[in-house]
Amino acid sequence: MLPPPKPVIKSKKAAALKPIKSAPAPFIIEEGENAFTATELKSLKAELAKDLIRLQKELAAAEAEMEDLVEAAGVGAGDDQADAGAKTFEREHEMSLVYNARDMVQQTERALDRINGKTYGKCEDCGNYIGKARLQVFPRATLCMACKQKEERR
Repeated sequence: MLPPPKPVIKSKKAAALKPIKSAPAPFIIEEGENAFTATELKSLKAELAKDLIRLQKELAAAEAEMEDLVEAAGVGAGDDQADAGAKTFEREHEMSLVYNARDMVQQTERALDRINGKTYGKCEDCGNYIGKARLQVFPRATLCMACKQKEERR
């Protein structure tokens, strides 16, 4: 038989050494990174245009697959519950892929429109610059980090 565990006594010093949790550091936009050069915008526009073509092809393929699943929905009237459930799951999964593909196409078209309208890189909520680092990671971003964090808290 093991002896009972010793009680843990916390001292005032141990309590004082606990790390204090704070909010994450804000995403800092470096000096001079506000404005994109014409060359950078041209390169970004070309990449987004190429990405748009790829996304439109993916959307067309997902929509075609969805149409095939909808047409096949009436077939299999004698299916058991498991088969019917599997078909329903597959249809819902394809619908989700179609919705996501449409959303990506719309976001890419919107980013290209913002480049053409000379508003690319500015937050749609507060008007501050989004920052090149964020736009390099996600070129479809329309909100700065602070506004995006506020939106996600809602």
